[in-house]
Order: sequence, then structure tokens, then C-alpha cells
Amino acid sequence: MTIAVTSASGQLGASIVRQLINEIGKENVIGIARTPEKATHLGVEVRKGDYNSRQDFDAALKGIDTVLLVSGMDDPKKRIQQHRNVIEAAKQNGVQKIVYTSIVGDEANTAFSPVVKSNRQTEEDIKESGLEWAIGRNGIYIEPDLEYIDHYAKDGEIRNCAGEGKCGYTSRGELAYAYAQMLLDNKHNGHVYNLVGEAITQAKLADLINEVYGLNLKFNSVSVAEYAAERKEALGDFMGTIIAGIYEGIRNGVNDVPSHYEMAAGRPHRPHIDIIRDFKKA
Repeated sequence: MTIAVTSASGQLGASIVRQLINEIGKENVIGIARTPEKATHLGVEVRKGDYNSRQDFDAALKGIDTVLLVSGMDDPKKRIQQHRNVIEAAKQNGVQKIVYTSIVGDEANTAFSPVVKSNRQTEEDIKESGLEWAIGRNGIYIEPDLEYIDHYAKDGEIRNCAGEGKCGYTSRGELAYAYAQMLLDNKHNGHVYNLVGEAITQAKLADLINEVYGLNLKFNSVSVAEYAAERKEALGDFMGTIIAGIYEGIRNGVNDVPSHYEMAAGRPHRPHIDIIRDFKKA
């Protein structure tokens, strides 16, 4: 079986490539990246694939049995056609199965909803493709909070608009393990899985970070409008809106969903405290 992973130069794509190498060997794994040079460090064959180019994927998917489609990062209005370029090229080239990294979330009511809605459309496109398929809906990565630890420590707080809402956090490593199993085992075909860990509040997240890093962070919940204004000023309108929308969704409860992780991975999701400890060691 030859498996291709799109967006192999990104953090999630690269993690999945590494997991697949462990499972089936590098000779059976193909990376696809918009800029192939950024993924050559993975030690597998890397082919060019820009989501905007159907022609790229017509070439990149030749001889591929299964493809892992990592959801694009472009404007939601552009993503649907970008993903269709991959799906149509997969059909034309005789790919047998497609696995898609979607996301947990609400299709309405938050500034993040357009992203979720575009992912749901791609889910439907894949289901209607005639290919075998499996879909994961990713929880929120815990790594960005840990990468931001110096800022949290300086401020003495985690500040956002999530309120008392719970979030089923996960990690790129946990997702990579689950997706490898979904790619390799046909028992997952036709299933949509919520790939999340234990749902926790922001206050609990602060407690876990405090335990591992020896800090005394507090959680400071602010209004959605105030947080959106802060994020837009810091990150620009597009990304600031997206980030604020994610935390608004947590506030609204859309990230507190049943976990199907063990069904997908064949083992329980690792505890968040262990993931945080491993991140600190690394």
C-alpha cells in the first residue's frame, strides 16, 4: 500500500508522515507539499501539490492507493474548491481511499463557523466521491497554549473569552497516531470520528500547566467582543477573528463533544498532563 499525505511540510502533516514511517516504512509513504523542499527532511519522496492546482495533484497522486487530505489553511471560501481539486484528482488516478482531517465545531453562531462549515462541505464531497473514506474531526491542539507559555508566565494568566466552557483538547502526536490507524485499517471506512481528549475548562488547563511548569497562572475570562478586539490588534483581522471564534465556540460548548478517539486509534487518548510533560521535556 502506498499512502500519500498532503501538506506534509506542515506540523500535522509531518507528524502523520513520521507515524506512517514507523508503521509501514518510508518506502510506502509519499509526502505532498506546496513547497517540496520544506518537507525533504522527513526522508520520504516528496511531490509538489498546491491545493489551488488540480494539475499538481493529477501528477502527485499517480500510483497512490490511499491519500490523507489535511484540511487547508486558506480563506474558507477558497477551501472547498481547493479540497475538490484533491478529491477529483484522487478519483481520476484510481486512488482507492481518502482520509480527511476535519474539525470539531459549530456551523453557525461564531466567527469560526465559516471554517467549520467549509470543512463540513468537504466531508460531504468526500462521502459522495465514490471512494472509500474515513473522516476525523480534530479537537483543538494543546500545543499552541504550550508554545505561548512564556507570554502566559509574563502575564500571570491565561486570558480569553472561553468562560466556563470545556474543550476536548488533543495534540498533533495523538492525531497522527489515530490517522495512521484510520489510513491502514479498513474497519474505519465510512466512519466520522471526534478525535478529542478529555474535555476541560480553561481554569483546569491553567492548573495542569501550573503543575508541570511550576507557575501560578490564573484564568481570566473576558467578553467575546473584548477578546476579539485584542486578537485582531495583535494578529490582524483574519487570524484574530478566527482565534476569537474558536474560544467563543468553547464558551458555547461546541468543543465539549463525545470522544471517538479510542475507536479510531485502538487505545485511549493520552492524559493531557502527560502530553504537557512530554512537551516540556522536548
